[in-house]
Amino acid sequence: MKVEAFWKPLDPKAAEETLVYVLSFPSKDAADKAWQAFRDDPDWKTVKEESEKDGPLVTKVDSVFLTPTDYDPVN
Repeated sequence: MKVEAFWKPLDPKAAEETLVYVLSFPSKDAADKAWQAFRDDPDWKTVKEESEKDGPLVTKVDSVFLTPTDYDPVN
């Protein structure tokens, strides 16, 4: 997992409820394996359980896998 960027909305109310971030991986398969290892990590499970003892911190997660276009300046 490589963190590329974090963003929040300009609207202050929306910014309290929304975080957008981009991660990069060498492949979709690498992403799937990395996320599974993250979810299975015992330390993460402990931290998640402790942080959510009074209720979930996240109400919705959208995960979108992207690929660059032919005209992307990175390519």
